[in-house]
Amino acid sequence: MTDIEIAKSVKLENITEIAKKIDINENDLELYGKYKAKISDEINRKIQNKKDGKLILVTAMSPTPLGEGKTTISISIADGLRRIGKKSILALREPSLGPVFGIKGGATGGGYAQIAPMEDINLHFTGDIHAITAANNLLSAMIDNHIYFGNELGIEKVVWKRCVDLNDRQLRKVNTGLSGEKRIVQREDGFDITVASEVMAILCLATDIKDLKTKLGNIIIGYNKNEEPIYAKDLKAEGAMAVLLKDAIKPNLVQTLEHTPAIIHGGPFANIAHGCNSIIATKLGMKLADYTVTEAGFGADLGAEKFLDIKCRKANIKPDAVVCVATIKALKYHGGAPKEEIQQENMECLANGMENLYKHIDNLKNKFGMNIIVALNKYNTDTQNEIDFVQKELANKGVLSSVVESWAKGGLGAVDIATQLVELTNKESKLQYIYDLNDKILDKIEKIVTKIYGANSINYTDEVLEKISKLQNMGYGNLPICVAKTQYSFSDDDKNLECKEPFEFHIRDVDLKAGAGFIVVLAGKIMTMPGLPKIPAAETIDIDANGDIIGIF
Repeated sequence: MTDIEIAKSVKLENITEIAKKIDINENDLELYGKYKAKISDEINRKIQNKKDGKLILVTAMSPTPLGEGKTTISISIADGLRRIGKKSILALREPSLGPVFGIKGGATGGGYAQIAPMEDINLHFTGDIHAITAANNLLSAMIDNHIYFGNELGIEKVVWKRCVDLNDRQLRKVNTGLSGEKRIVQREDGFDITVASEVMAILCLATDIKDLKTKLGNIIIGYNKNEEPIYAKDLKAEGAMAVLLKDAIKPNLVQTLEHTPAIIHGGPFANIAHGCNSIIATKLGMKLADYTVTEAGFGADLGAEKFLDIKCRKANIKPDAVVCVATIKALKYHGGAPKEEIQQENMECLANGMENLYKHIDNLKNKFGMNIIVALNKYNTDTQNEIDFVQKELANKGVLSSVVESWAKGGLGAVDIATQLVELTNKESKLQYIYDLNDKILDKIEKIVTKIYGANSINYTDEVLEKISKLQNMGYGNLPICVAKTQYSFSDDDKNLECKEPFEFHIRDVDLKAGAGFIVVLAGKIMTMPGLPKIPAAETIDIDANGDIIGIF
């Protein structure tokens, strides 16, 4: 059966029953039908004195284009913990419509390890991402409206972009104001995908509605002729933007196919944004359950680095254990096997690909100081010879591992790793940041690029160096760094999969996100508005005569 057929074959519990498992009563829910709800603000007051549970972070080695199943593994671990009698909860990101209709498909897990209702979550869900789109574009409208009516603030350069939650490369750069109306000002603009919008980052890093409004007000929308920043609060935009986000800031409660509670909230990409679900959702999960399972996007060089260096600092949390997901196909892919041959046994490429996994393990264990276990996500094309090789190699290096059969068996396929995680989370975890916030911007970038990626040098253009110097002089030098780069390689080149030779890391731009509170560093050819593949998933998605959605995977 397909993922969507499996999801439809399982009878879900009413969301009020799911809430009872984490001691939330119906009065603290805002119901969106039988199977979805938002958790009200009141719950935070009721549980503020409760002790935090353990936090388990799920990350991965560098992926293949179709991903390595972090969400599937996360779901099965939460289900597996329940199967061994532990009170667990999930805290995951919301899917973006871009990948759903693009190359990667949905982001609700797979097989018997899914969150549900699967179609709702992958499409409009509770409208959070639409609200972020609206808030982002309201600010754009207010900017151009201010310019139209005389530009009292003296906006000379607009840096704020519009957004839409779809992959549409045609919108990366556009001309606006072409109607020919009197006083209208033509200018060059562009679109980001919504999950790369600073508003998404702000929602995920805000602690409450008051903090949200402050952060929205601190968004830099442009500069005047003296190159002084102009903020959203100068346009008096933050209040209306917060109104559009008043429901979006509340976490969403759903369930797995095995009826484990799941909080799904916020969804920034990790290759172009900070890649973590909301602080509100993660901290709420830690109050409501003994074990909270969360994930960070793409490989550990992206999502996990940002989770640890950005989110953990801001939220004052740290993982008690980290799961690094690996697959046989990804190991062969990063060991030199052609994409079309990664499902065929190739022990030489498998052995070569272990270097990618070892680098991620070294970063997590020795650079960040985390307790680590590798989850080998089993596919039906994996041979026992390949599985035995990987586990033996990891054991020889003193690295824990577990073969996880999430897709086929759900939580039952994750009982072993769940059992090992309970023991692992009892060991002390010492989070070491890769850089100090007081380091200079250039030093912070260098530490990430050399320590985490393994580059031997960094290439900056003169323009980028000038921008960095300006940010330092403006007083933003103490912000964390969010690198936007390809997810397929430690380098900035998506073709350099093995990174065998010393490589130079190319930085082409920097972008201050003063509201979110970090500096984005754009490397290589990464785009903040993705494009669709030659044959997008949208071609296979349909609705039948009975109103049933088909083709989402």
